[in-house]
Amino acid sequence: MNNADTDLVENLTFDELQIGQSARLMRTLSAQDIAAFAAVSGDSNPAHLDSGEAGTPLMHEVVGHGMWSGALISALLGTQFPGAGTRYLDQSLHFIQPVRIGDTLSVSVTVTAKDRSRGAVDLTCELLNQRGDRVAQGLARVLAPTEKIRLPRRTRPEIHLFDPQARFQALLALGQGMPAVRCAVVHPCDEASLTGAVDAARQGLLEPVLIGPEARIRAVAEACGLDLGGLQIVHMAHSHAAAEHAAELAASGAVASLMKGSLHTDELIHAVLARKELRTGRRMSHVFRFDVPLYRKPLLITDAALNIRPSLDEKRDIVQNAIDFARILGVEQPHVALLSAVETVNANIPSTLDAAALCKMADRGQIRGGVLDGPLAFDNAISADAARIKGIASPVAGQADILAVPDLESGNMLAKQLEYLAGATGAGIVLGARVPIALTSRADGPMARASSALLVQLAAQAAAR
Repeated sequence: MNNADTDLVENLTFDELQIGQSARLMRTLSAQDIAAFAAVSGDSNPAHLDSGEAGTPLMHEVVGHGMWSGALISALLGTQFPGAGTRYLDQSLHFIQPVRIGDTLSVSVTVTAKDRSRGAVDLTCELLNQRGDRVAQGLARVLAPTEKIRLPRRTRPEIHLFDPQARFQALLALGQGMPAVRCAVVHPCDEASLTGAVDAARQGLLEPVLIGPEARIRAVAEACGLDLGGLQIVHMAHSHAAAEHAAELAASGAVASLMKGSLHTDELIHAVLARKELRTGRRMSHVFRFDVPLYRKPLLITDAALNIRPSLDEKRDIVQNAIDFARILGVEQPHVALLSAVETVNANIPSTLDAAALCKMADRGQIRGGVLDGPLAFDNAISADAARIKGIASPVAGQADILAVPDLESGNMLAKQLEYLAGATGAGIVLGARVPIALTSRADGPMARASSALLVQLAAQAAAR
């Protein structure tokens, strides 16, 4: 058989099928199979997804969906035997024992009867695990194809699984066992910011001090059904005064972190910069942390919210802030991709010159703790395959932990594209001052606000060590 023949699949017609003729396929159940079947079917029974709740006498660990086994029969009938053109009429199944992660099933169907008047074929179905134990059996009735079909072999569709709740829980686990951090929440006068503060307190991440007009804060809480019992409220008549008082508390050590409420970012940052006690000699910068469905690890993006067109020296601080923070998150030696539109140094594109200079700064010890490379275009930073195709040898390509963007405009667009087009979930923090600042957006949901609170908790605890 030549190569062209192996790239074709063909069915078996009603006339070609014989009594006693059979076919078989084998498949090993993985955790990804269970998650994909749950996503497609909507069956999120804890017996299939949560080992903590599946420990019944019959199910000592997570088991596969029963109908996943049935789907394997459908796959065998529809793709191999009889194959293309087959139509299901009936299927009965008796489930004998559960299928667990790692079990390899041998699925076989055998022709037992043919009804020429209808073109129907009966087939017995049997599913055995790797030990030879029968896990299910039944009977299928199909309309077999009447015409011979030879088709090119198709690649199966792929499912990329992303569980934002699981990623969120993994992030929260970084703060497990840490005490709550005292945090000044500045002007929390809308539902989103006040709810975020209350949730952070409930989860043991922060000890909020609510700073703003007390009557307005309590009115928002009442309208949203929030219980402020036990939370300290410091009355300040307007947002400017709230920001100034919060900065004063941070400068005196009364709080270890700040969180933006329903005021403009520049109000809060201006108040922080006005306090010499909060300066570190390093440029303040913003870092987004994203969980991206098609990227295997968390991704930091900087700076997409604070520095509009940073200079080379400011970029050095921005990169160093991000490296230090990535290490707090557990990345021992962060890989930093210095982004531009191209991957070669071009005198007409200033960001490529800055990227090259930053790499040399890292070589000379002016930036420490990370592996830098650039300029890199976005595709080369994220994909080792893209870099290989373009002939780029890079220790960062496909391994990036941090994406350092040329300016705020490009960074902000990249961050929002990841969130709204790629389904990424993110949180943000401002670094470079004596205390970390949670810089949330009005559009942030509860998960993003809790994530930002967790980032602040981690940074504040690291600063206290």
